[in-house]
Amino acid sequence: MNRFIIPILAVLVLIALLLLVLFTGPKTENTASVTEPPTTAAPELPPVTMDLNLYCFQAGKADALLIWNEAGAVLIDTGVTGYGKTIVEKMTELGLERLDALILTHFDNDHVGGAKKVLISFPVGTVYQSNYPRDSSAYEKYLKALTENNITPVTVRETQTFTLGDAVFTINAPKQEVYSEDPSNNSSLIVTVQHGENRILLCGDAEDQRMTEFLQKDPGSCTLVKMPHHGAWQTTLTSLIEKTQPAWALITSSDEEPEDPRTIELLTQNQVQCLLTRTAPILAVSDGKTLTVQYTE
Repeated sequence: MNRFIIPILAVLVLIALLLLVLFTGPKTENTASVTEPPTTAAPELPPVTMDLNLYCFQAGKADALLIWNEAGAVLIDTGVTGYGKTIVEKMTELGLERLDALILTHFDNDHVGGAKKVLISFPVGTVYQSNYPRDSSAYEKYLKALTENNITPVTVRETQTFTLGDAVFTINAPKQEVYSEDPSNNSSLIVTVQHGENRILLCGDAEDQRMTEFLQKDPGSCTLVKMPHHGAWQTTLTSLIEKTQPAWALITSSDEEPEDPRTIELLTQNQVQCLLTRTAPILAVSDGKTLTVQYTE
């Protein structure tokens, strides 16, 4: 009986070895199907070769911000009626002879008041404007200056992007033609400026309706935020600070019409350093990595 068991066992062992080779041995076919897909590197920020400067005028409870580098200059808002003269003087002092862009976030007098003087004093490449007109003397003077200088403005109804050297400007458009609450302020253009690792967010006079729609898409972290509507309190400010986590905040206010203490408290609680134009003009300088912000003359 044993003479039959030994050959049978040998055959079983041979079969087991053949099965092992068949199912676990190396396979040369279909090797492409297990190749890992190539990874795509995250896009790099454009290299920074020049400093970017932001000067926030001491224009009372009004906005006027001049941004410039070696490539050119951009002005965002122009203060109240009569303030254009101060802007022109500052640009002349800095040796700036033209504007690559003028951005008017909306047409309230404390933003468009100085536009006529600026437009008749310097060549302007492109004028970007809000979509909600105003029936006011300052607005009519602005329109007249456009006509006299053969300028056709860009009414921003969708996102616009342009560059100034190595700085990237993005203009976020209002989503509605007319807002049910404070339609002028809520039609504000919201501007972001990316310069290397620094990101600046300028909110115009946007109020809750406008800020709510803007914040629906996470704006990402920012180095500096110009607070909306001169530091007035609104419920969306908490979300704005939580989502942007800025190191710095600017508020354009005056002693006669100061910012809301609740806004200052929010910034303090979140360890945001806040500078006020009612104290002095403000200068921010970016080298693409760090942002220096201080009061100036």
